[in-house]
Amino acid sequence: MPRAVKALYTLVVTALLAAPSPAPAPGPDATVRTAEPARVVTSAAPRIPGVRGMEIAVPAYVGARDRMLADLTATEPAPSLVVLNPGNGDAPFDASWRARADALRRAVTATGERTKVLGYVHTDHGNRDIAAVKASVDNYLRTPDGRLHVDGIFFDVVSRDCGPGNATRDHYAELRRHVQDTMRAVDPAATDLVVDNPGTAIADCYLEPGRRTADVFVTYEDTYAAYTGSGRPGGNVFDPVGGYRPGTELDPSGTAFWHLVHDVPDVEAMRATLRTAFDRGAGYAYATSAVMPNPWDSSPAWAFRDQTDYAATLG
Repeated sequence: MPRAVKALYTLVVTALLAAPSPAPAPGPDATVRTAEPARVVTSAAPRIPGVRGMEIAVPAYVGARDRMLADLTATEPAPSLVVLNPGNGDAPFDASWRARADALRRAVTATGERTKVLGYVHTDHGNRDIAAVKASVDNYLRTPDGRLHVDGIFFDVVSRDCGPGNATRDHYAELRRHVQDTMRAVDPAATDLVVDNPGTAIADCYLEPGRRTADVFVTYEDTYAAYTGSGRPGGNVFDPVGGYRPGTELDPSGTAFWHLVHDVPDVEAMRATLRTAFDRGAGYAYATSAVMPNPWDSSPAWAFRDQTDYAATLG
């Protein structure tokens, strides 16, 4: 985002953040909240390559009609990425899911771009049969109406290691090519987005030019206590000789890394999480108060716009 525009946006957002945050919903199910009121997006400036900011990317492992997705659709400014997960990625991507994806993709982020929607596909650390993985990909991309309703694929349970002779890395590179080829067959003008989620630092072979397996890598997925404690992660990438490092030299766009943090206690801790993610080289982040066994199937105690507003002030 141009810094002059971002500075103006920051002044507006700072004033908004001074207001009290909405109170958490009563009861244990954070998804039962009133819909967030519509608000005006004050910035419409696209991201400039090389100027790093912070964007919110939300894994939403709920049904197509769940309140969590309704709230995400209504949030202004909108999150940059939303992951949809019908039946762990294997239930039909039917008309209700396609309608939800289309609604999410009409939302506008703080940078003036549209929200990108990804379909969830599990890979079992590279052990799931590749034909089955491709079939799950096609579930999202080859729809009955012959149109694309998602912007790419989120591969979960990804191995972080290269494998013998880089075989595991090459497995994921083939999956990325399948996504690209399938999307372009449907729409030659489509721009694909692929995310790999090892949930921890990824071997740098995955970002090797010409063999890169994804556009974005989730390099942290754990609790707030672990994220901020003395044993905090050492970087986004690693290699057997040099160990862990931030990996910014492999990330010219500033968007290659995504941190997911759950069991975050309050709004101040959420903001601290986003600041920390930015400082550690992440271009995307998400912080939620929800806890295991599945912190991605309910909304946080605060409104989604509390994160999208604050993220727009970073960078």
